[in-house]
Amino acid sequence: MPFNPDQDTESQPLPSPPAASDISRIAVREWPVAERPRERLRDLGPAHLSTAELLAIILRTGTREISVVALAQGLLDKYGGAGGLPQASFREITQYPGVGEAKAAQLKAALELGRRASASARPERPVIRSATDAKHYLLSDFVDEEQEKFLVVLLDTKHHVVGKEILYRGTLNQTAIRPAEVFRQAVRANCASVLVAHNHPSGDPTPSADDVATTARLEKVGELLDIKLVDHIIMTRDAALSLREKGLGFSNRNTN
Repeated sequence: MPFNPDQDTESQPLPSPPAASDISRIAVREWPVAERPRERLRDLGPAHLSTAELLAIILRTGTREISVVALAQGLLDKYGGAGGLPQASFREITQYPGVGEAKAAQLKAALELGRRASASARPERPVIRSATDAKHYLLSDFVDEEQEKFLVVLLDTKHHVVGKEILYRGTLNQTAIRPAEVFRQAVRANCASVLVAHNHPSGDPTPSADDVATTARLEKVGELLDIKLVDHIIMTRDAALSLREKGLGFSNRNTN
């Protein structure tokens, strides 16, 4: 229609914005690019998307009646949010209007991936920076232990526990402890230091001459390998003793 300067433009009604119920029926591909879930995830990151938008990306398409975001929100409403979806069976999900086997398979696969990722998440590793830390960490390994046991704890450069290994169990002869076995896993794992510990089932934590000699021998081998022996702990049911704290078996130049 040609422009008429004499026409009363104020009398012409402006187009009304679509109602919310109408928006839910508009396909996502017709939305402004900046509002589409995939583009928002790309530009802003997943943390900025609603749960319905994240689910919409997995479902990919809606139906002729509703957009994929509206479909995703309907699923969330039906099953009580994201936490309720894993409880719904494959068959139950396929019975929801607009969700066939392909969408149900995509959804179940995504939920299972999330579950596995959560299950395999690395727990926070213990840190051993003192003899007290070591004693607390070792309690569970020696509680109610009636046999002698010698173990090695592997530590990284920040004193986090990388792993531990029981080397000997039974009647323990300190002179038979081989430094090569003590440091074997530490070398393989490129560890910065190790902690060794053994128990005295008798209940007396007093170190024997062999305990002290073994500590000195292990410290020297560790220096050659550039792997520090941080301590040698003797555990009993009711007590724990640090040979480093007692100044037994350790040289004065390696006290930190």
